[in-house]
Amino acid sequence: MNPSASHLDPAELAALMHFYADAGVEWMLEDAPVDRIAEFAEQQAAWANRAPQQAPGQQAPVQQDRQQQTGDAPSPQGKVLPGRASPPPRPSSTPVAIPDDQAIAAARLAADSARSLDELKTAMEAFGSCNLKHGARSTVFASGNPASGIMVIGPMPNADDDRDGMPFSGRQGQMLDRMLAAIGLSRETVLLANTVPWRPPGNRTPSPVEMEICRPFIERQIALVEPKLMLLLGNFTAKCLIGSDASIFSMRGAWRDVTIGNMTVPTLASLHPQDLMAAPANKALAWQDLLVFKARLTSI
Repeated sequence: MNPSASHLDPAELAALMHFYADAGVEWMLEDAPVDRIAEFAEQQAAWANRAPQQAPGQQAPVQQDRQQQTGDAPSPQGKVLPGRASPPPRPSSTPVAIPDDQAIAAARLAADSARSLDELKTAMEAFGSCNLKHGARSTVFASGNPASGIMVIGPMPNADDDRDGMPFSGRQGQMLDRMLAAIGLSRETVLLANTVPWRPPGNRTPSPVEMEICRPFIERQIALVEPKLMLLLGNFTAKCLIGSDASIFSMRGAWRDVTIGNMTVPTLASLHPQDLMAAPANKALAWQDLLVFKARLTSI
């Protein structure tokens, strides 16, 4: 039987909350399940006992006359609520659906209009044509040193990134810190970014359309920073920016030229920190890739 949260110390409770967040839990519910169907059936029975017997859908004449004279609105049970007119319909809070091609064009316009990273961040925070943004807590923008000449790019924010508003937070960020430190780098001496700036619900993989809507923003970040080298982490990131359908295990460890606009950047793909945490045997492959990346650092 699972222990009550009141029996956990702060460290255990924090670990439990991290587990729930990584598992895609969005809302905390009641401790015990509630049978809403049975609850509704009881309410219906209570309404039926109080309501006058009449044909379904038929309103009592007195009630009809009174409603016409006073503007009173009928209650859900067919009874008139004195002095209360029918409220106007509420405007829907659901975002208006935008055709995919228009959303992609809007993202391209917003990205190309930015002349600095600060302007680009503002444009992304104001952008509302990607459905991922409506379910995310934060717009996770690049962090670190834009003048370093080195960009490290991951796929999309996870729950820790979304909570903290920073790329590579939490345990995955700690793993990345160790990976960078092994070759003499840190998150302060590179620029960290994500291919997609908004966390997908439940940490799912973004759809092809969602990726195309987000593509202008990561490409504009690269164009503004003008990096000398890029390190792409994870299968999704490599497929998006290298443009190959091969797996990360086929793409990793080999230098490729990635063209963004009129600029070509030497790029190395490697495994994401999550890949190393899920399968520690992958650390040997990642270490080989990091050594290849370190050897190229002397050129900048």
